[in-house]
Amino acid sequence: MGMIGGGSGAFIGGVHRIAANIDGLISLHCGAFSSKPEVSKASGEALFLPADKSYTSFEQMIKTEAGLPAEQRMDFVSIVTPNHVHFEPAMMALDHGFHVVIDKPMTFTLDEAKALQQKVKETGLQLLLTHTYSGYPMVKQAKAMVREGKLGKIRKVYVEYPQGWLSSLSEKDGNKQASWRTDPSKSGKAGCMGDIGTHAAHLAEYITGLKIKEVCADINIVVPGRLLDDDGAILLHFDNGASGVLIASQVAVGEENALKIRVYGEKGGLEWRQEEPNTLLVRWSDQPMQVYRTGVGYADPLSSFAAHNTRTPGGHPEGYLEAFANLYRNFALTLQGLQNGQQVSAEALDFPSVDDGVRGMAFIDTVIESGQSTQKWTPFIV
Repeated sequence: MGMIGGGSGAFIGGVHRIAANIDGLISLHCGAFSSKPEVSKASGEALFLPADKSYTSFEQMIKTEAGLPAEQRMDFVSIVTPNHVHFEPAMMALDHGFHVVIDKPMTFTLDEAKALQQKVKETGLQLLLTHTYSGYPMVKQAKAMVREGKLGKIRKVYVEYPQGWLSSLSEKDGNKQASWRTDPSKSGKAGCMGDIGTHAAHLAEYITGLKIKEVCADINIVVPGRLLDDDGAILLHFDNGASGVLIASQVAVGEENALKIRVYGEKGGLEWRQEEPNTLLVRWSDQPMQVYRTGVGYADPLSSFAAHNTRTPGGHPEGYLEAFANLYRNFALTLQGLQNGQQVSAEALDFPSVDDGVRGMAFIDTVIESGQSTQKWTPFIV
């Protein structure tokens, strides 16, 4: 793995490196860790990389690595920069034959996302979009139960993601994470909806297998002086006729990362909470509620997708880092299979792709357009 961004003082770079390293399938080979050459070099040294593997720019890294023999160069790049520095290195990496891992939102604009999608198709390379929450075992179980028809036709979806960390104007107080996320020149046209609303929308589509068809959005800037949205609520229509509600807020004082989804079908419903990730609640109209738990050997076993992404025995919490690691492991298994000419399992191929990235950018465009419109429903057009 070569890394772009994620140097000293960055939060998400460390998360990616931990996740990539958990299974021993991926090693950090090189990096361009900062737009500041001295910071990139110092970061590489702190990570025990050879001096010639700490590059001063992503352009230098990609061109140099591409010129090396196959056994000596990186296999893929992981891009962990702010949104406005996603597209150019991703396109350059694909053009030079490297697979790509990239944080969400995938790009700065929908047009960039579509160009990246086309490039992936042209090159035949793989792109992993790190929608972390799709890596949890009980999210995989929820998806499998919906896919197998156990809940019947899906009728209703509620998904919410409240946070409280932007309840004050912390971007003016030196908070690095707040400063770029609330800056339109770095984050894009959306703040809260781009940062966590996309997670909620992806989770709803991932578990249900449905696609959002149209939205009716109320988008707000609650904290005076902020330039991008920090709160919003959206009515959803899905392509099977189901309806839903999506709420995302970063001004919900006291909340941490309280992502929660409830899905209701004709026969039953389910509920999953990110802050209690080992548990999946399943409700029925004619029998008591069931509690599914990660890592438990039930007589009627959990789905192969949940089992494939479970690491520890029951009762041992598997959280954010493990879910992140599941994405990296599945990506690595896919690349290994492709390199060796082997068939890749459906479980390994189950990670968010460039197509999810395009839908995420379309979600941002659609909800911002809807929030600024007096029209009740705005079509979700990719």
